[in-house]
Amino acid sequence: MADPLEMRIGTAEREEAVAMLGDHFSAGRLTLVEFDDRIALAMEARTRGDLAPLFDDLPSAPAWLAPPASRENILIGLVTLLPFVFLAFLLILVLRHPIAILIALSVLYMVGRRGYRLLTDDTGAG
Repeated sequence: MADPLEMRIGTAEREEAVAMLGDHFSAGRLTLVEFDDRIALAMEARTRGDLAPLFDDLPSAPAWLAPPASRENILIGLVTLLPFVFLAFLLILVLRHPIAILIALSVLYMVGRRGYRLLTDDTGAG
């Protein structure tokens, strides 16, 4: 797979970048000259890498410019879910009460959804 910053962008991505730059301008983070220069560069951009420098000194950028989560971060996220799985199975095995089983199944469902999102999220924003 190609480097994410070398992926080509379309009109929608350029317009999103321009809208975010407008938000930064209206918040007072950019002067009129900086805003005009960055808008011109955003409209000429052909790849994600062309847009990335426009947001380097700003607190937020389009989500698709964020680097993907590393495998290590995904693994850490999955490992942090293990205590909840253990607790749910413990509730089922020890208490054997219908309400405890319902709570345990709910916890397992939520942990499963979170784990699935960690594994399938393209941005890794989890």
